[in-house]
Amino acid sequence: MAVHVLLFDAGSENEGIHSLELQGSTVVLLFEDRDDAERYAGLLEAQDFPMPSVEAIERREMEEFCANAGYEARFVPAGFLPQTAEERLLIAPPENNMDVSGWREQPDGATGEGGDTPEPISSGNAELEAFRRRLEGLL
Repeated sequence: MAVHVLLFDAGSENEGIHSLELQGSTVVLLFEDRDDAERYAGLLEAQDFPMPSVEAIERREMEEFCANAGYEARFVPAGFLPQTAEERLLIAPPENNMDVSGWREQPDGATGEGGDTPEPISSGNAELEAFRRRLEGLL
């Protein structure tokens, strides 16, 4: 079964995978539905992230990759409805993100990894932030 993941610079030497830090674990989202992955990618772009590509990869391969890299693979089924604040992060990125400007230099290729004390960033554009919140409200 294929899942959909968010990759930055897919196919290049600098390829990186989108990840979240949840309770001290690095989590990689494995979306069952391509539309859900594309919506999440659009929300990241609205937060001034580089636009990731949505790539279909076999679930087993992704779970093996995550296990070998020390990440947690989190499957997001189609039609997923969050029940907790943490689960909400599986369908919409957090409002504050780690600075990803140096992710290309990180040896493991995961966004949001590395660095001593990551600094939260936001778009700084109040109109864009309000629009993003309205979009998230639709979820």
